[in-house]
Amino acid sequence: MKFIESVKKMLPGCAIALVIAAVAKFLEQLEESVGLHLIGASVIAMFIGMIVNRFYAPNDKTKPGIKFTSKKILKFAIILLGASLNITTVLTVGKFSLTVMLFTLATCFGLGYVIGKALGLDWKTSSLINAGTGICGGSAIAPVIEATDMDIAYGMSATFLFDTIMVVVFPLLGRAMSLSDAAFGLWAGTAVNDTSSVVATGYAFSEAAGDFATMVKLTRTLAIIPTVLVFAAISVHLKKKAAAQSGDHGVKVNMKSVFPWFILGFLAMSILCSVGVIPAGLATTLKSISKFLMVAALAAIGLNTNFAALCKSGAKPMLHGFIISLLVVLVAIAVEYVLGIAPSGTLI
Repeated sequence: MKFIESVKKMLPGCAIALVIAAVAKFLEQLEESVGLHLIGASVIAMFIGMIVNRFYAPNDKTKPGIKFTSKKILKFAIILLGASLNITTVLTVGKFSLTVMLFTLATCFGLGYVIGKALGLDWKTSSLINAGTGICGGSAIAPVIEATDMDIAYGMSATFLFDTIMVVVFPLLGRAMSLSDAAFGLWAGTAVNDTSSVVATGYAFSEAAGDFATMVKLTRTLAIIPTVLVFAAISVHLKKKAAAQSGDHGVKVNMKSVFPWFILGFLAMSILCSVGVIPAGLATTLKSISKFLMVAALAAIGLNTNFAALCKSGAKPMLHGFIISLLVVLVAIAVEYVLGIAPSGTLI
């Protein structure tokens, strides 16, 4: 009975997201029918959602389903995507992404710290922006550093605004530079911030690029674990320094709540695909379902986004987010050129 009640509670919000996803897919097909592919269904769905939010913001009836679709459904869609990807490809892409990621993380936490200090930002706000840009780990480190709601709002909106621009601009830049699917997927997966934005950006370029970008992003997300531990240590150190006699033993970190468990599901499905447990026909069907659910998740994220409110969240955090995000974009593509992956390289 409780399960049925939960489903009923989710239905209104989920239904709106699914309808928007269907409309976005139709518009994408309409676009392709005239020989164009400038913007993918995921991006279309997200912007439709933001427009709907402007006139019909989520209420108590639709919020649960919208939140469920933007969080849980997206993770489920990524798990299903694993059914169409060979584990050898996943590991190979992961190896290259780690090389690029070392440079992007150094940029975020090194130069990001300097930029934050120069702009006079609180270290918590700056750290949330740096983590959100580097690994999409801003929300994960928030409880560890005891960030306020305002810190989180500034940090998340700064990275999201840049992502909103990038999901449209990145595919155009990729085509202008004649990047291969692999090169673009690696670039998007290491330089775009949020998981949903990586998915939207990758598939807006091509299906293969979307696959690569998603795999790269999943590898990058694993960096949340050591990052949380480092920030927990920093938080403890600062507390002890501020109140050595208070008896405060620091912040307890619940690793179960931090670890991105859906990645294990993605890898499990990829392994099953690699050993032939999942037939080719079923893998194709699961991938189609996965892509549609990803579009629905982007629609839900758009529905939950008040663009005007984000723009009012503060100039300095936005400037910090823009500068550090731009630097990561430039560093990521530069490393690809040095490694010989861009413009026309392949990872398999």
